[in-house]
Amino acid sequence: MPDFRIWSHPILEFKRGRKVTFYFNGTPISAFEGETVAAALYASGIRVIREGAVGPEGVFCMIGKCSTCLVTVNGVPHVRACREPVREGLVVESEPDRPPLPPAFSDTLPPLERVDTDVLVIGAGPAGLLAAISAAEAGLDVVLVDEHFKAGGQLVKQTHKFFGSGELFGGLRGFQIAELLEKRAREAGVRILLRTVAYGWFRGNVVMMASPERRYEARYKAIIVSTGAHERFLAFPGNTLPGVMGAGAAQTLMNEYGVRPGRRALIVGAGNVGLIVAYQLLQAGVEVAAVVEIMREIGGWFVHAAKLRRYGVPILTGHTIVEARGKGWVEEAVIAPVGDDMRPLLEKARTVKCDLVLLAVGLVPDSRLLSEMGADVVWVPELGGPVPLRDRYMETSIPGVYVAGDAGGIEEATTAMLTGRIAGLSAAIRVLGPRPELVRRREEALGMLEECRRTRFSERVLRGLAKVAR
Repeated sequence: MPDFRIWSHPILEFKRGRKVTFYFNGTPISAFEGETVAAALYASGIRVIREGAVGPEGVFCMIGKCSTCLVTVNGVPHVRACREPVREGLVVESEPDRPPLPPAFSDTLPPLERVDTDVLVIGAGPAGLLAAISAAEAGLDVVLVDEHFKAGGQLVKQTHKFFGSGELFGGLRGFQIAELLEKRAREAGVRILLRTVAYGWFRGNVVMMASPERRYEARYKAIIVSTGAHERFLAFPGNTLPGVMGAGAAQTLMNEYGVRPGRRALIVGAGNVGLIVAYQLLQAGVEVAAVVEIMREIGGWFVHAAKLRRYGVPILTGHTIVEARGKGWVEEAVIAPVGDDMRPLLEKARTVKCDLVLLAVGLVPDSRLLSEMGADVVWVPELGGPVPLRDRYMETSIPGVYVAGDAGGIEEATTAMLTGRIAGLSAAIRVLGPRPELVRRREEALGMLEECRRTRFSERVLRGLAKVAR
């Protein structure tokens, strides 16, 4: 069985745990503790995880936001392989497109713990971590919840150095920032619940949550929703073939688990994400056939594009993907230039050999929990989709309910952290009152946020923010 693990990397050192064996459809699979089932399958060259409605499917998002990797684990159906850690002797089976419903619970429910806290933060990405730290350092009791078994969100798979001042972690790589923020949060007294899903909001300021071992009934005085975003899909023939995935999924495989997602890649989208991921693929030993961008110019920073051009990677503006082809998984893709109407000029189409097609075509805010709570949510294209109305202090239309990070609109990690800091301080002011020091720190964070948004990439964001201001 092939091994797609990365054993030598110019930046990262992968600290793999104890070697274990689990079973996938009866076949023994070698893995390392700390990997997920999906990562271990990809490391072993297994691309097909389940049979979907139109054929075989592999992973798409690798962050638990889609259904392409649903499997049955030790008899429990509907488990996301991208979120399930490997364990010795684990039995994993593919699921059909419409698996039977799981049996009703009887007396097998895990124990219930009632949690009373000042501030509940949902989502432990950059925004959630800064929100939790800011509220805890103000002296509040804070609980931070995330469905992954690692804190840090998208930061854990970012290997490039961040721009900006030292206060905004300039010069550090994303995974280093994640480690630093988690350490700060724990030192501030934040209770961090990982592998815990917030599955519902109920009247009386109650959020019900569950982990594999425990259920939680959480009550709060203020809540911050920092649930991030999920990757946007793209419609074209063959888009469900294994090997077609979001660019962030490839980052997760490469940079979090040390697994090459393929041998030769085509990137669709030349914004910052597409350009950065293309360079990270090269670092991981994956050939990049090309980056295609439907617009006439790249959408990301010039410095990221310059790196790719130095390595001879073509960036084809005014081009798009037409089709992905392959028997069971991606073997080639068809690309074509587009006309003034943005339609592909099929007479000029050509085929690119690749086993990996990465979609870097934008993100969609995950505002579902806010919608369930009854917050006013509107569709704002400039911010990526459905986002809540909020004031400059990140408070939504519901008093005491705040939003931070990409759940409120797609931006960069630095602005996500600043919105988290503002939301955390706002929650502290709500609980403790307008103490001068808290108000001063919040105004400083607002000033830093405004400064970060003074780039050409923020013009669209600012137009969107004007539509959601309360």
